[in-house]
Amino acid sequence: MTKPENSGGPWGSRRGRVLGLLAVLTALLLVFHPAVPQTPGHAGSLLETFLPWLGLAVPVLLVLALLRRSYVALTATLLPAAAWLGLFGGHLLPANDSAPTLTVLQHNVSDENPDPAGTVRTLLRAGADLIALEELTPGALPAYEAALSADYPHRAARGTVGLWSKHPLSDVRKVDIKPESVGDGWDRGLRATARTARGEVAVYVAHLPSVRLVPGSGFSSGPRDESAALLGAAVAAEPLDRVILLGDLNSTLDDRGLEPVTSQLAGAESGFAFSWPAKLPLARIDQVMARSATVTRVWSLPGTGSDHLPVAARIRF
Repeated sequence: MTKPENSGGPWGSRRGRVLGLLAVLTALLLVFHPAVPQTPGHAGSLLETFLPWLGLAVPVLLVLALLRRSYVALTATLLPAAAWLGLFGGHLLPANDSAPTLTVLQHNVSDENPDPAGTVRTLLRAGADLIALEELTPGALPAYEAALSADYPHRAARGTVGLWSKHPLSDVRKVDIKPESVGDGWDRGLRATARTARGEVAVYVAHLPSVRLVPGSGFSSGPRDESAALLGAAVAAEPLDRVILLGDLNSTLDDRGLEPVTSQLAGAESGFAFSWPAKLPLARIDQVMARSATVTRVWSLPGTGSDHLPVAARIRF
């Protein structure tokens, strides 16, 4: 009995061509994700928000290639594996943070958080020099102030964002990042100068608008992108050389919608620190970024009463 012509033997060279094509497409999406168009429905930003998770395709394709006994598919699987490691492999390496200048912490505490005091207890374990909080309601703000004041004597708050510091703060002012479509009373940005032992640093705290998956129209990120452009303009105009940005930017740093910010500030060299949603973190939308400084490591803390996890980072000047 003759073998089918297209079998190529137990490990035939003609097997698994569809799997091989899927592997190539996965690699192309990883490497050329900026080429994915925004229309329809901001598809490019949606892909980039969850870009690291494309790596899950690699073990799936590998198992299928082994089951199919296909050299073609097995070899092609190396392409997305190499692409993923090229993009994200550095986050798996140990951080070079032996001598950090500052430890900072960023947390969207949620305007529905039932336990501000318990939240603060979790935050204090990080031993941060700076703590930035978002979604501070007028009713909850006094509770956070009372719980943090002993360890953080210097405070700045504007609207629903606040900064607590072990270092003196000066030149505190509001940063206007309000999209045109949002009504008055929407204050989600501040800037302060922190006088550290290594000199002055401008600290920005920001909470960009939320994004939504809207049936029929896709990924709605217009207001977020507009707010990111305003934040980027503020950072570009900052006279101090050293800048730290702490905030809920409502997307990952791979998202092209944050390009006005990511083109000027750098994120962490090590760590994924997925922060949202807290019960099953799929993305880090809470960011720590810096200019003329290096964010050497970022990590997430245990959950609080928020739908976000706190994110801590070490920064070296």
